[in-house]
Amino acid sequence: MSILWVILGLILLVVGGDFLVKASVALSFKFNISKMVIGMTVVSFATSAPELLVSLQAALTGSPAIAINNVVGSNIANIGLVLGITALIGPIVVDKSFYKLNWPAMMMFSFVLYYFLNNDGVLTRLEGIILFVVLVAFIIVLIKNSKQDVVSEDVDDKLAAVSNGKILLWLSIGALALYYGSVWLVDGAKELAMAIGVSDAVIAVTVIAIGTSVPELAASVIAAAKQEKALSLGNLIGSNIFNIGSVLGLTSIIKDIPVTDVKILENDIFWMIAFAAVLVLLILIPKQMQISRYKGLLLVVGYCSFIYMAFS
Repeated sequence: MSILWVILGLILLVVGGDFLVKASVALSFKFNISKMVIGMTVVSFATSAPELLVSLQAALTGSPAIAINNVVGSNIANIGLVLGITALIGPIVVDKSFYKLNWPAMMMFSFVLYYFLNNDGVLTRLEGIILFVVLVAFIIVLIKNSKQDVVSEDVDDKLAAVSNGKILLWLSIGALALYYGSVWLVDGAKELAMAIGVSDAVIAVTVIAIGTSVPELAASVIAAAKQEKALSLGNLIGSNIFNIGSVLGLTSIIKDIPVTDVKILENDIFWMIAFAAVLVLLILIPKQMQISRYKGLLLVVGYCSFIYMAFS
């Protein structure tokens, strides 16, 4: 039964996230917000909603390990699984902004998160505020350094003509699906962890993390199969930054998140940092500014190794 709740929870999170993204973009058009700003802010926050709801639900119901490892695992999956599989379908060209802003920001957020957790074993409200404020500053810098056409293809123009009634309906469906999806997923994950004899943290960093990364994976694979340029390394790095800054930031503002599983600090978070750091080596050698198929294979193999070690 626990597996059924996990599956149903994941399905609702995917459906709810999709409705929330469409409603948020349509609503943004109503307020005449530019497509560039919509793509960099509204869409990014909306796609982080599943992780946010799961982490918040876990923290409020006494499972802080799920809250932290959901984000850590999602960040690992975004690079090892999503980027790896996408590169296997077709090489990914890396934009110069990778070096100038996106990658340094991702590494900074990763190390700051480790420092906050390792310092006193808890992510406090003040630390959450710091993470979120820095995220807002990052967004402002990102927008100022971007051109109007950078994310224009990421936002569907058809959503500009959606009626207010349909937007309200989408928001309602998205909110309900995300709420019940997060409740079912967290409850199912707890039962599943007890049934197979592993910790909540292991389930969070593997099953839940992969589940909340499904939308990114599906969109990336479809874009690669169509040979579109909708996916970039910057998009996935941005997702990782939002996961730390908004998901853990906002969750810890509402409720302090203590570290209850030492494996998070002794193992999992180092995998997250390692996957982020290794991108530089993959891009520099041997062919620069490109993630080829064999590099994608290395990422997937690395991710499979992480999953194997998580359960061993």
